[in-house]
Amino acid sequence: MVESIVTVLLEVVKCFAPPTERQLCYLRNYKANFENLKAEIDKLKDESKSIQHRVSEAERKGEKIEEKVENWLVSANNTIEQAAKFIEDGETTSKRCFKGLCPNFKTRYQLSKKAETEVKALVELKEEARRFDDRIFYRTIAEEVWLKSNKGYEAFKSRLSTLKSRQDALTDVNVSIVGVYGMGGIGKTTLVKEFATQASEEKLFDQVVFSEVSQTPDIKKIQGEIAEKLGLELSEEAESRRASRLYERLKKEKMILVILDNIWKYLDLETVGIPFDDDHRGCKLLLTARDRNVLLSMGSENNFLIGILNEHEAWRLFKIMAGNFVENRELKSTATNVAKACGGLPIALTTVAKALRNKELPVWKNALQELQTPSEASFDEGVPVEAYSTIELSYKYLRGEQLKKTFLLCSLITPTSIMDLFKYSIGLGAFESVHKIEDAHNKLHAWVHQLRDSCLLLEDGGSKFFSMHDVVRDVAISIARRDKIAFAVRNEDVWNWPDADALKKYFAICLKDSIINDIPEVLESTQLEFLFMSPKNSFVGPNVPENFFKRTKKLRVLDLTRMRLLSLPSSIDLLHLGDMDTAIIGKLENLEILGFVRSDIVQLPKALGQLTKLRLLDLRDCFHLKVIAPNVLSSLIRLEELYMGNCSVEWEVERANSERSNASLDELMLLPWPTTLEIDVKNDSILPEGFLARKLERFKISIGNESFMPPKSGINNVEYLWLDKLQGVKNVLFDLDTEGFSQLKHLHVQNNPNFLCIVDSMEMVACEAFPLLESLILHNLINMERICIDQLKVESFNELKIIQAYNCDKLSNIFWLSTTKCLPRLERIAVVDCSKMKEIFAIGEEVDNAIEKIEFAQLRSLSLGNLPEVTNFCREVKTPSASPNRPSSHTSSPANGMRKRTSREPTSTMPRGK
Repeated sequence: MVESIVTVLLEVVKCFAPPTERQLCYLRNYKANFENLKAEIDKLKDESKSIQHRVSEAERKGEKIEEKVENWLVSANNTIEQAAKFIEDGETTSKRCFKGLCPNFKTRYQLSKKAETEVKALVELKEEARRFDDRIFYRTIAEEVWLKSNKGYEAFKSRLSTLKSRQDALTDVNVSIVGVYGMGGIGKTTLVKEFATQASEEKLFDQVVFSEVSQTPDIKKIQGEIAEKLGLELSEEAESRRASRLYERLKKEKMILVILDNIWKYLDLETVGIPFDDDHRGCKLLLTARDRNVLLSMGSENNFLIGILNEHEAWRLFKIMAGNFVENRELKSTATNVAKACGGLPIALTTVAKALRNKELPVWKNALQELQTPSEASFDEGVPVEAYSTIELSYKYLRGEQLKKTFLLCSLITPTSIMDLFKYSIGLGAFESVHKIEDAHNKLHAWVHQLRDSCLLLEDGGSKFFSMHDVVRDVAISIARRDKIAFAVRNEDVWNWPDADALKKYFAICLKDSIINDIPEVLESTQLEFLFMSPKNSFVGPNVPENFFKRTKKLRVLDLTRMRLLSLPSSIDLLHLGDMDTAIIGKLENLEILGFVRSDIVQLPKALGQLTKLRLLDLRDCFHLKVIAPNVLSSLIRLEELYMGNCSVEWEVERANSERSNASLDELMLLPWPTTLEIDVKNDSILPEGFLARKLERFKISIGNESFMPPKSGINNVEYLWLDKLQGVKNVLFDLDTEGFSQLKHLHVQNNPNFLCIVDSMEMVACEAFPLLESLILHNLINMERICIDQLKVESFNELKIIQAYNCDKLSNIFWLSTTKCLPRLERIAVVDCSKMKEIFAIGEEVDNAIEKIEFAQLRSLSLGNLPEVTNFCREVKTPSASPNRPSSHTSSPANGMRKRTSREPTSTMPRGK
């Protein structure tokens, strides 16, 4: 027994050796050190989460995260993991010796000492994070999309040498400016963009910036495009001050490439603010132009001609555009000859190939014949025979004379909106066989799509606008002149009117952005139907002589922007005016289209009511328009389309035995044929009953600034609805519509603190919710708990493609799905800053193997951010927790399925129509 005690004592002494005060301190503080370590781990975890949230928010905004912050997050996560593993291992290895009779003091000493070291590392990381302050990220400049991709570029061997020559020239310290020139449509822009892409990949320059100059240079626009890509904000209005700031900013770049594309005439680089030559050897300029002399005038001595494609390259491009079926044995010989006849011009190859795509052999043979024997014509802007004949061929193959006329009309007015094209076309009688304006809209859109598919029109800023390639436009105008269809002048300071014989034959005259002088006393154009005159930089437009229209008996469309006139021809069907005595409009009894877009008109007179054949009235952006004479609008008995967006008319309310001094919205209710309405109203108190329930093909009705109370009859025929700060309404369905919004396609709801849900199925269950809705955007709905109170029926939201939720603090999930077949068309999901969200989707437990079966087959994009409580993308639930602000979802609803309407508070903004 003694020997056993001695043995135990020896083992105890062995565990303590060597016995110092410091070592005894580690033993004494063993438990405290471990508890301290656990506490510091939790603190660093919280700090790491906070930093990560700020990093995530910055990344969503496209900002760049500081490298030291990224390194800290990695270090923090590693340290936390190591410390947690140390604690876990320590609890395992800290065993008692002697069968549990005595602690293992040596192990405890080592663990306690290590725990203290780990605590110091955690504290140091936490202190380092506090020194970050707000310096988590820095702003970046978005790189041009085309710099990241060579989509649309074909690497033709004949042009590789040009690329290499330009690279050599631009890297020469003695060369500051390099030019590229060639005819329109030859591929200059494509080539310089490819060079810029390669230069960026090879790090030849620190920055690459691009700006299109165009025929009418806008110095401020050029300055702004370059400054934006450098992260420089130019708030100054004066060009000279903007130039000075841009100049100084560019000089700070060690190596930068500035590309100025599509230069038509001399451009003063100092006026823009671009340093070059000895002012800044690191600033290289790459210029493109049609004319070599333009490049020489700007000091470019290293100029490279972009030539046509060789035969092999031309065939390769042609086959890409026409399709592989040109390799067919029967067709290939003719197709190859057609490609040869295009002369290696990319724009010609593209337009002809698209025009002949899927055509039969006789059509190809006829095309070859016409290409080989081009028409004689005069060529504007240096359009060569090859380009002319190829584009003319595409024109000839347009189906129908009306489509050809539309193409030529586009060449006169491009770039512009499809709405303007529509007004001109209807004024010219392009839709004689169409009785409804809505049908005319559809027909014109079909024509525009045909022209785009034929590569004769381009989209410009979206589907509502269009433009033309320069060469295509020039050829079109040349055709119009040759055939005595139209006389056109664009961006000219000096020009001459055609002789009297030519004037008598023209169908259209277009004088756009040019100096208009020597206006004849009488316009000898007996066949003229279309006249467009818009003087260049004219604050006070030239006067039109009183007898100017004496011989224009067939004139149907008149657009005079910044012009003054005292009389009008009685034959016109469309009128667009800037400044004139509006009283004389009443004499134009056959007028069908009338526009005052962006004019300074203050009042529409009574005489306007005499236009009983008017079908379209366009008053958009007439900011000074305050008064419309009473009963004028109701007198326009054939009016189908009324556009009054951004007008400040002081609408009056119709009252019995009261004389009005201004128009009332009741007048619009009397119109028998309305299809389109665009109007702004300050508050809903002046809306006649049923105003929003009218069946219209398209409308944009904005009600705001004062109040909006949803109409009792509902607004169930809208396609686009925007709700902002709508007080007193707790859900969209059925507070705003009792029929489920059967036509709604886009719903945007924001800044509505009273909203608890979008669909409250307890209120009514007689209809499906939003059967045609394509997009649902929810933003800053701080009290909304669910989108749908109950499970989502498979019939509801069946067409939904996009759903986005931002800053919806109480939202627990997006939808509670009733089956795995819900939302079959969903393509994009974005959920950000929803602090209480538990899962993205919930699905009932009654669905067998729901999680395994759920599938969003069309999903293309998923963005989730700052969702601290989300643990699952989709989770099975029996019943989501009931809202503290409302009864359980199983509470019985009224017997008749309808709820009792309550009073609503005022709001500031209204729903807008489509």
